[in-house]
Amino acid sequence: MKKKWYSCLLAGCLMLSAALGLSGCGGSGTQQSGDDKVVIYTNADPEAQDAFKHALDNHGFEGKYIMQTFGTSELGGKLIAEGKNLEADMITMSTFYIDSVQQQHHMFADITFKDPKPLQETPFYYRPTTGQFGSIFVNTEVMKKENLPMPTSIKDLTKPIYKDKISIPDIMGSSTSWLLAQAVFDAYGEKEGAQIMKQLEANAGPHLEKSGSGPLKKVKAGEVAVGFGLRHQGLMEQQKGLPIKVIDPKEGNFFLTEGVAVLNKGNAKKQEMAMKMAECLIKNARKELLKYYPMALYEGEGVDPSFKPAYPKQFKEKLTVELLKKHQDLIKK
Repeated sequence: MKKKWYSCLLAGCLMLSAALGLSGCGGSGTQQSGDDKVVIYTNADPEAQDAFKHALDNHGFEGKYIMQTFGTSELGGKLIAEGKNLEADMITMSTFYIDSVQQQHHMFADITFKDPKPLQETPFYYRPTTGQFGSIFVNTEVMKKENLPMPTSIKDLTKPIYKDKISIPDIMGSSTSWLLAQAVFDAYGEKEGAQIMKQLEANAGPHLEKSGSGPLKKVKAGEVAVGFGLRHQGLMEQQKGLPIKVIDPKEGNFFLTEGVAVLNKGNAKKQEMAMKMAECLIKNARKELLKYYPMALYEGEGVDPSFKPAYPKQFKEKLTVELLKKHQDLIKK
């Protein structure tokens, strides 16, 4: 009899534990089912993801969202292929992708919050989250060891002396490479620019990277002397005291912006919550984001002059997925 009573108690405890475990599977903090949570897809760097999470968690949204990370090309492909059928309720993504996808699918809701005001004219369906400049960076110790001249322009890196000494991102896999291509095509035109890009890829040889952060990793490791990538990432390594020096190329520091947009999927409750989270990111994450992405995007924001690039430029044509494809074809064909 005693054994039977004990077995019943044990079974009850197991059932209760299972029930509690299932209720907590959706995430941490506030207990909500996975269906109630706002799903956020993002291509952001880890630093930006942390800033987003800090802003949301510190302003009442902890446990109320699920954030999933993708590469830019991967998320761009999902946006184009899935449209309004995307699982996400909110995205942070390169704004040229958001623009192109909105034209194709009309899938984003109007932004309903007004402040703060962006410095540049912005479509009604997103707000910018970060601005990212491109630049050259060098490993000063490797430069000295290899007796290489310090480059002042991107075109300098096409010289034979830099053969297998440079690393650049591949435009077929990295939007960071587009910052390089924009600078080259803007300065030299499409015909000469395409030849320069081909020569850069030839000089990079085995150091042509699919990831935008790949060149900096190789420069840090001393595998190559020179790289091209995101300026703020080079500055972060320079500030750590590593032998890294950021060089603003004479062709210009072109930039890409990333932004936040809310999907219009017909679920008013979810959309309202996602819009509040988007507003929270813009109002509360920007201060932390500016530490890593020193580019003012909203009225009232300031950047330390020492972090400003020497030659900030904006590409003359509107950035779209179609323009990226055109530049890819010019370089690869």
